[in-house]
Amino acid sequence: MAGVQPLSKKTIVKKRTKKFARHQSDLFMRIQRSSWRKPKGIDGRVRRRFKGALPMPSIGYGSNKKTRNIMPNGFRSVVVSNVADLEMLMMHNRTYCATVAHSVSSRVRRQIIERAEQLAIRVSNAAAKLRAEEDA
Repeated sequence: MAGVQPLSKKTIVKKRTKKFARHQSDLFMRIQRSSWRKPKGIDGRVRRRFKGALPMPSIGYGSNKKTRNIMPNGFRSVVVSNVADLEMLMMHNRTYCATVAHSVSSRVRRQIIERAEQLAIRVSNAAAKLRAEEDA
């Protein structure tokens, strides 16, 4: 349902959008795309936070508490597996939007989307796994 708008849409400001690179990940192919690991060496420049070294993740990079976990459409997301799960979003349909779980069948998925339209709840992945039946 596209008609439901979020209660308040604050601009989401990310302090950092790039991923933190693992120390010396540019030197070794085996760790080139690996996730962040804290350097633990006794002489490490990154661990000692020398000027010009790679930045380390810290609490200062955290997002604003008011805009944390908010999707670009302005809603917070709640994973829904059945029609009963939708009922708890009834009073919060301007703050939360439903996301249908990936393991839900197309029959139940259709019921969830139908009920969400009645309750005016936005479904973020409403078009997923819904194909019209072909006449054979």
